[in-house]
Amino acid sequence: MAKGLSIKDAIKIFEAKKSAETGNPVIAAEAVKVELNGMCPAIEKMDATLSTLKACEHLSLSTNCIEKLSSLSGMENLKILSVGRNLIKKIENLDAVADTLEELWISYNAITSLGGVEKLANLRVLFISNNKIASMSEVEKLAGLASLEDLLLVGNPLYNEAKDAGTLAEYRIEVIKRVPQLKKLDGIPVDVDERDAAAAS
Repeated sequence: MAKGLSIKDAIKIFEAKKSAETGNPVIAAEAVKVELNGMCPAIEKMDATLSTLKACEHLSLSTNCIEKLSSLSGMENLKILSVGRNLIKKIENLDAVADTLEELWISYNAITSLGGVEKLANLRVLFISNNKIASMSEVEKLAGLASLEDLLLVGNPLYNEAKDAGTLAEYRIEVIKRVPQLKKLDGIPVDVDERDAAAAS
């Protein structure tokens, strides 16, 4: 089996590609958005090389074979982390970006628990569709995220069971009851009637 691509080599590919596109030398350490998506061979692990991306506000590592989130120490400007379509099983090692991260895009992974996300004090957007979140007790872990306004749970067992049973309206109210600060759930704005129903239940 081919060895996975290192972050260092992926960054070199990104720099060469962006330099060719723009006609000017691009240095990843100075880039606000760094896209290391769908590398071939795929990236299998995050490593300390990411700490060189000091200016990065949006890091995308989607469509690789990453199994574990590892420390993002040194990325003090990171606001958006996109790691969808990987093999990630848990939300962890985000302490270094807990104060800056505003959006976590982590759909299409193998996450069973929302534990760890509660540390992300300024999180506004959580896209965690098509994972393995199965119970409302996991959703309750989002209650303390005062800034969270956009949550995507489509494709998780919790959502699929409600869809199959024809109880999506009740499911929405149960989620809103636990995370009342939401403005949008599963791509649909939270309306006044849902808020009232959640408050009354």
